[in-house]
Amino acid sequence: FKTHPAIRGFFEEGRRIAYGARAISEGGFQSLPKLTFPGGMLVGDTAGFLNNAKIKGTHTAMKSGMTAAEAVYDALAQEGTKEVTSYPEKIRSTWIWDELYRVRNIRPSFRWGLWGGLAYSAIDTFVFQGKAPWTLHNHDDHSQLRKAADCPRIDYPKPDGKLTFDKLGSLFISNVNHEENQRCHLTLKDASVPVNVNLALYAGPEQRFCPAGVYEFVKNDDGSDRLQINAANCVHCKTCDIKDPTQNINWVVPEGGGGPNYPNM
Repeated sequence: FKTHPAIRGFFEEGRRIAYGARAISEGGFQSLPKLTFPGGMLVGDTAGFLNNAKIKGTHTAMKSGMTAAEAVYDALAQEGTKEVTSYPEKIRSTWIWDELYRVRNIRPSFRWGLWGGLAYSAIDTFVFQGKAPWTLHNHDDHSQLRKAADCPRIDYPKPDGKLTFDKLGSLFISNVNHEENQRCHLTLKDASVPVNVNLALYAGPEQRFCPAGVYEFVKNDDGSDRLQINAANCVHCKTCDIKDPTQNINWVVPEGGGGPNYPNM
C-alpha cells in the first residue's frame, strides 16, 4: 500500500514514530455473543459492539458500560444474584442495538468483492435505510485461508528502512514488555499440528499473519522443523487466535501489566 505510486509521496518525508497492531472485531450484529456469565458481563469491544461501517466503537463501548452499571445497580437490590441477566435486555432497548442492526449487512456484503460490497452497501444504506428484509451471514475468518499449493508465491522486497520496515525493528518502538519468568500465554492444543498441518499445507501462515514475529519455524539439530513461540514479542492483537486455520492456538490472558505500551497512539 505505502509503496504504490499514488500513495508513496505522502509518506516519503515521514518518520515512523510508533508501531502497534489490533485485530478488529468486525462480526457486528450477527456475531454478538452471550453477554453475561456468572460474576461478569461483556461490554464494548469485548462484546463486539463495533460499528464496522464507520470503524468506530468508543461511543458504543461507553454506552454499554453505562448500561452494564445500571444493570448491576438493579441486580444488587436482589439477594443471591449471580448473573446479571437484565443486561442483554437493557442493551436491546438502547440505540446500540438499533445502530448495529442497521449496519449488519455492510461487512458481509464484501464477499462479492470491493465494488460489489460498495454497491450493496450504498443500496442497503440509502434505499433500505439499514432495514432490508434479510440478513447476510458471516463466516469464520480462519476457514477462508487457502492452501499454499493453490496460491502463487509472493516475493516481497526487503524493507528499505524508509517506507517499509522489518518486524523486529518496528516491534522495538511498540515498547512491548512481559515478565521473563511468567508462563507462556500462547499454547497449542496439539503440538504436532503446526508442522504436520500448518507448515505442510499452508506454508506456516502464523509466521506471516503475526505482526510481532511471535511464531517462527526453526530447524532442529536433526533437520526437522518445529514451531518456536516467542511469547515475549506479543502485542496482544489476537490475530493468531482468529486466523489460525486449524484453531490450534489458544490465546489466554497474560500476566497483568504486560504487553505493548502505546504512548503516542
